[in-house]
Amino acid sequence: MNASSSTSNDHGLPLHHLVHRAAAGGEGACLLLLHGVGSNETNLAAFAQAQDPRLTVILPRGPLAFGAGQHGWFNVSFTAAGPVIDPAQAEASRNMLVAFIDGLPAAYGIAPEKVWIAGFSQGGIMSASVGLTRPDKAAGFGILSGRILPEIAPLIAGAESLRKSSACVSHGVQDNKLTVEYARNARRLLNEHQIPTAYREYPAGHELNAEMQGDFIAWMTQQLDAAAGY
Repeated sequence: MNASSSTSNDHGLPLHHLVHRAAAGGEGACLLLLHGVGSNETNLAAFAQAQDPRLTVILPRGPLAFGAGQHGWFNVSFTAAGPVIDPAQAEASRNMLVAFIDGLPAAYGIAPEKVWIAGFSQGGIMSASVGLTRPDKAAGFGILSGRILPEIAPLIAGAESLRKSSACVSHGVQDNKLTVEYARNARRLLNEHQIPTAYREYPAGHELNAEMQGDFIAWMTQQLDAAAGY
C-alpha cells in the first residue's frame, strides 16, 4: 500500500491521522487501527502496511496528549483492584471516533458499510466501545490485548443490530497489564450478544506480536471476502 499522511485540517475530521490507501479492489473498504496509551498514530504503521491491499487503513491519533509523541484516549490508573479510568474522557473519545467515521466517506471515499475498527490495548478498548454501541458505524471490531469497558453497558446496541457485526479478540495469557481474564470476559459478553467472534489466546505478554498480527490480518481478509460475497 502507498502511504500518505493527513491532518484533521485537511478534511475537517476531528482527529489527526495517517492514511494508508488501498492498492486496488477494495470498493471503499476501510480499517481504523487505534494505538494504545502513551503512543501515537505511527506506532501501528507497519501493521497497517501489512493489511490486505484492498483496505484503506487509517491510523487516528488519540486526542489526549501526555507528553512528546505520547497520546491516548483516556486517563487510566492501574490499582490493586484493576484499572480505573476517566469515564468522561472515554465517552468523549468514543463520540469523537463516531464523528471521525462519519466523515470518512466524504474525505476518502470510504463505503459506510465497509468500515472496521480495531486496536491494541486502549485502542482495542475504544474499538469495542464503538463496535458495541454503534454497530451501524462498524461492520466489525478487533480487541487486541484490550478489554470491554463496563461503563458502556447501558449504551450497548440491541441484539438484532449486533448480530450483523463480528469481532476478533486476541490476548496473551502472560499479560500482566490487562490479564487474560479481560479477554475471557469479553468473549462471554460477545457470545451473550450472539456476535460471531474469532478468539485466541497466546503464550505472550501485553503485546501485539507477529503471530497475533498475522491472525488478525487473516481475520480481516476473511471479513473482506465475506463482504465481497466470496
